[in-house]
Amino acid sequence: MYQIQLNHLVFGRVRAIRGYASLPWLQGSHQAPSVPHAFLLLLIVVCIPIFSIAQTSSPNVFSKAAVVCAHPEAARVGEGVLRKGGNAADVAFAVHFALAVVYPSAGNLGGGGFALWRSTGGEYDFLDFREKAPESATATLFLDAEGNPVPLKSTETHAASGVPGSVAGLFAFHRKYGTLNRADLLKYAIRLAEQGFSITQMQADDFNLYAEKFKSLNPSNKYLQKATDWKAGDRLVQKDLAKVLKAIQAKEEKGFYEGRTAKLIVKEMKRGNGLITYSDLKNYQAVWRKPISGTYKGYKVVSAPPPSAGGLALLQMLKLSERVDFSAFDHKSVDDIFYSTEVQRLVYADRAKFAGDPDFFSLPIDSLLSDEYLNKRAAKINPYTPNKSSDILPGHFPVLEKENTTHFSIVDEQGNAVSLTTTINDHYGSKIFVTGAGFLLNNEMDDFSIKPGTANMYGLTGMDANAIAPGKRMLSSMTPTMVEKDGKLFLILGTPGGSTIITTVYRLIIQVVDQKMTMNQAVAGKRFHHQWLPDVIFYEEDALTPEMQEELIRMGYELRLRGYIGRADCIRILPDGGIEAAPDPRGDDSAAGY
Repeated sequence: MYQIQLNHLVFGRVRAIRGYASLPWLQGSHQAPSVPHAFLLLLIVVCIPIFSIAQTSSPNVFSKAAVVCAHPEAARVGEGVLRKGGNAADVAFAVHFALAVVYPSAGNLGGGGFALWRSTGGEYDFLDFREKAPESATATLFLDAEGNPVPLKSTETHAASGVPGSVAGLFAFHRKYGTLNRADLLKYAIRLAEQGFSITQMQADDFNLYAEKFKSLNPSNKYLQKATDWKAGDRLVQKDLAKVLKAIQAKEEKGFYEGRTAKLIVKEMKRGNGLITYSDLKNYQAVWRKPISGTYKGYKVVSAPPPSAGGLALLQMLKLSERVDFSAFDHKSVDDIFYSTEVQRLVYADRAKFAGDPDFFSLPIDSLLSDEYLNKRAAKINPYTPNKSSDILPGHFPVLEKENTTHFSIVDEQGNAVSLTTTINDHYGSKIFVTGAGFLLNNEMDDFSIKPGTANMYGLTGMDANAIAPGKRMLSSMTPTMVEKDGKLFLILGTPGGSTIITTVYRLIIQVVDQKMTMNQAVAGKRFHHQWLPDVIFYEEDALTPEMQEELIRMGYELRLRGYIGRADCIRILPDGGIEAAPDPRGDDSAAGY
């Protein structure tokens, strides 16, 4: 296995001006020209670190149990369930339904997701409740007569919605691992919907931003619409959503997939030429799968298997990164960004070709994670010059024939843990509400390759493995993950963010394991992202100093400023057993526990 060796004194910033340093970064490849000693000394002096880790306020540390999620009301629900003796599965059930009420941009009844479970004894399980393509879906669903994608059809129409899996998934998960009465756990969400809750400033701004979109796409209802602007403290009451939750409370999954709610969904589909039928709803089932796992520098990493692209891509990135000594790089130095970017580029190229629903394609997971293959991929990293994505193609094996999401992490008093990510894809999904039911339809059909080689809303390019087919689960980037240290739970990780999910989880591991950051520092830190195509480093505001931007551009990178990258809600178990809960400061995210 290749191992990159560092001269810690020089620190690596010298080598950031590629072609002038002479350190042996990859054994047996890419010899750099020598450099005059005086010039080298000058570089050592001037190339000091130009990024410092922002210090965060004292982290939330709990001694027994904790939950961290996207909204304070849902966090309070989780704490209440914990204090009543509920385990992590009970908390996940209650928090998910609470988020469906208090966090409409991503919390949902109309979406789907993945849940990773770890018992106190260290046994893992994984539930796939990803949405599915309706039975009438076809590979050309979103193409015109000339075979070109129809603008907005896969994102802002009724046809963009896959068959939702959240309700079925939460019941399947709780039946296997929960302990408390499900009807009682639903009371929290019902009360929040029926009596209302005070919205935050961030939510008020968001509702106002999307006001015209909600109005134009929902002529038959006025959900989240208001005659005047929303403001912080306004009370959001959702009576129709409360009725759906009560039906679920009374009849469990049948309260959603059959009866009145199903009729409202199908009526909404007919109103907008959507595809979901009674049969699609009634036949939906969540699937238990074996989680994917591997190691990184002595740590065990357990994550999401296909149809998530996340776990496989994460393990590929980490195994490639074992060849890099990230501990010698200052956080977000140019070297830190360079090697992370080149690793991400290689892995996202593989994602485009190989990732898809394992019920439809045989995926070469062992080959993609083999040392032989990864050694060949690592050899493509020139430590002095960035690659071009146009020159990086996916690997070759015989293969037999997404931004609004939310994540929460939980650990209970017994040591059981849940990492759960759920989504409706875009911010507020399709922006289309089910009239009479009060919840949003997802636009997950855009996560398929609507045309091989054509990018989706996140710029991700897919191939035939992720083509639309009836009953097929669309590819996902959701990456609920746990990390063990010496056989004990160490990290619970996950984030929303569409195509940026995988790279965010990858960087969080690098920052905590290699760069010895606290969980709160890692979660709060500014982020960057590369996904093969487009061949661009996306970065958050203040993530790169002007000097770093200039240096990266000189090296040949294209940079593009964007908004927030993810909202990670994570947990780290401290050496003394304390629980460091890290809510993301980018949103209203909150931690609770005792």
